[in-house]
Amino acid sequence: MIILGIDPGLRVTGFGVIEQTGSKLSYITSGCVRSGEGELAARLKVILDGLAEVIAANRPAEVAIEKVFVNVNPQSTLLLGQARGTAICAAVIAGLPVAEYTALQVKQAVVGKGHARKEQVQHMVRRLLALPGDPSPDAADALACAICHAHGGKLGSMRMSNFRMKKGRLA
Repeated sequence: MIILGIDPGLRVTGFGVIEQTGSKLSYITSGCVRSGEGELAARLKVILDGLAEVIAANRPAEVAIEKVFVNVNPQSTLLLGQARGTAICAAVIAGLPVAEYTALQVKQAVVGKGHARKEQVQHMVRRLLALPGDPSPDAADALACAICHAHGGKLGSMRMSNFRMKKGRLA
């Protein structure tokens, strides 16, 4: 199964594509869609078109996206939410199912602790996918989201029904 992970952002949206064969994960590609400056609508179109190209080129079966956290600045949170909505639309337009994960869930699945630093996520993504170097922070977050999905899927789903959360960890 091919999984597309997305780390939404208005300026930079990270993407990462992996293939899951049994318990083995293989790296396919990763990168960033950069929307630049200018009007919001034009920037959202860049994100939509960029992710549509990634989907068309890699034909994922499922999409995993990071949930928005509440920022100190409400305006930034609203803008991030619009970028995230655009990323979800790219997947839905392609007819793909979308799973959503919090940053805590993603870090827990990849690093083993929910409050890991970005550098730790980059390093573990590199190790789990046997990459020659650390991916960029945005691409690493997207790959980590895809890895989280591959390692058990959406919490509370049938694949994870025998587990529960206790103090931010699976129990």
